[in-house]
Amino acid sequence: MTRSVLTGIDGSPQSEAAVHWAAEEAVRRGVGLRIVHAWPWLSTEYADGSLARDLRPAALEALTDTAERTRRAYPGLAVETTVVGDDPADALIAAGKDQELLVLGSRGLGGFSGLLVGSVGLAVAARATVPLVLVRADGPTEPPSHVPARREVVVGVDGHHASDAVLHFAFAEAARRGARLRAVHGWDPVPAWAAAGWVPPQIDVAAAEAGERVVLAEALAAARVAHPEVEVTAETRIGGATNALLASAAGADLVVVGRRDHRHPLGMRLGPVAHAAIHHSPAPVAVVPHS
Repeated sequence: MTRSVLTGIDGSPQSEAAVHWAAEEAVRRGVGLRIVHAWPWLSTEYADGSLARDLRPAALEALTDTAERTRRAYPGLAVETTVVGDDPADALIAAGKDQELLVLGSRGLGGFSGLLVGSVGLAVAARATVPLVLVRADGPTEPPSHVPARREVVVGVDGHHASDAVLHFAFAEAARRGARLRAVHGWDPVPAWAAAGWVPPQIDVAAAEAGERVVLAEALAAARVAHPEVEVTAETRIGGATNALLASAAGADLVVVGRRDHRHPLGMRLGPVAHAAIHHSPAPVAVVPHS
């Protein structure tokens, strides 16, 4: 198998949801599916050097069961399985670097009901060299009544520093699904200092909004030409990029955000918009690395 959609499983409902999402995506792309189980200790050793049990057979059995269910559900889909004795994040990043896409399940953290991604998902989102999709097991099956019941991909656009890679990914995903693309650009008036603290400046909001719409249209122009089959809704919102994106996420098939591929002294980092989206979006989130 050459380039494929790769997903990781750990036996959780989240990873099962990720396998299902990844299989559908592989069918849409006309590529195979690779399912990986990674764990740093595939056998347990006691202090006296004796082995408690070899965990590899259990991992292989779980993989085999998942692969067989997937093949039955998606006839004709080529499915490959791999067990890797390594840190899950490191293994998935290494295995995914030459693949079409990485797909992982997202899970909650303790009692924080809005936080949906565990340490592996965050590490992969921050370091993966290919797009990563994070899928919830408990995502809504029906869109809210106030959201149009049609397929829609939402992409967050930084109008002043738009990424061709992010826009191409979002347009291509909308085209594969026959979905509308909603391009969202959130902005804020530049604040000013006053005795009472930071306050919005006295500006002509309508004029500023018109200017932001022009910026967004210019950012989308090349991608629209490359994907004329995709219906596009361009939307600007006052209140910042994060609020704008999350306000548009309900009922979406997919939310697409970018991640700048630059290094931080403490390692690769997610930007604030990507971080908020993967923790709080009710829809699957694609994180697309770009320069």
